[in-house]
Amino acid sequence: MNRVVTHELIHAFDHCRAHVDWFTNVRHLACSEVRAANLSGDCSLLNEILRLHFGLKQHHQTCVRDRAIRSILAVRNISKEVAQKAVDEVFESCFNDHEPFGRIPHNKTYARYAHRDFQNRDRYYSNI
Repeated sequence: MNRVVTHELIHAFDHCRAHVDWFTNVRHLACSEVRAANLSGDCSLLNEILRLHFGLKQHHQTCVRDRAIRSILAVRNISKEVAQKAVDEVFESCFNDHEPFGRIPHNKTYARYAHRDFQNRDRYYSNI
């Protein structure tokens, strides 16, 4: 349940922060799906093992890419090739965008670190 809620909250964050055009811009949707799959825990190693679908080399990136494509196909009537192209075009920048966490919260310890980082992110900047 935590993963599902986190996944959807990432979409909500993207909607507020980036003004995502969900209905006409497939690249916007692809970016939010990449971010949600990456940051929600959908592609944790444990989840991948439980799905009997994992590899040791770049398993996280492959999982994020696959889940984003499947999510796009579930909500859009487009070809798999169009969905893959949209994900490929945005993957690098969206995969590396870890806001609002600042890091990928792979487990509860990383989530605590992400929360600590969030609390301290403006600590060393002056209000000039």
